[in-house]
Amino acid sequence: MFAVFKTGGKQYRVAAEDVLKVAKLKGEPGEIVEFGEVLVVGGDSVTLGAPTVAGATVAAEVLDQARGPKIIAFKKRRRKNSRRKRGHRQEFTLLRITEILTDGKKPSKTVAPRPKRAPAPAPQPAGEAAESAAAESAAAPKRKAAAKKPEKPKAKAPPARARKTAPKGKKKK
Repeated sequence: MFAVFKTGGKQYRVAAEDVLKVAKLKGEPGEIVEFGEVLVVGGDSVTLGAPTVAGATVAAEVLDQARGPKIIAFKKRRRKNSRRKRGHRQEFTLLRITEILTDGKKPSKTVAPRPKRAPAPAPQPAGEAAESAAAESAAAPKRKAAAKKPEKPKAKAPPARARKTAPKGKKKK
């Protein structure tokens, strides 16, 4: 299921568990925020709003309040000894979409626990690692060395021109 909602003057197409950056919103990390201005809800059947879908909301968890990269606005007026350098960092909110709700349902106020990743396999001891590396290299097909291309002879430089030794300027009589 997906939805298109509007916030901060922009429209975002999202599905559950999507992570996105939006313009700064009120809310602390861990809070749930709701977006009521849902324009489209889709899935098996698509529902278009006119202008919004009645009773549809998008719930999201605030992950972080942060600032984007520094943008430098440098203005110079030529030959006027006038320069202006100004920096700006846009603030944004990082969200994770928790659920897309229809028919006037309310979002759950608690954040669902995220599934844990499986731990990485433990590193092998040095003796076993050397044996497995040797087995992999024996099993891998051997590559042929690339044939070297013959080098092209370099072009000779054109002969230097003879310089005139006469002085420049007016000729003396």
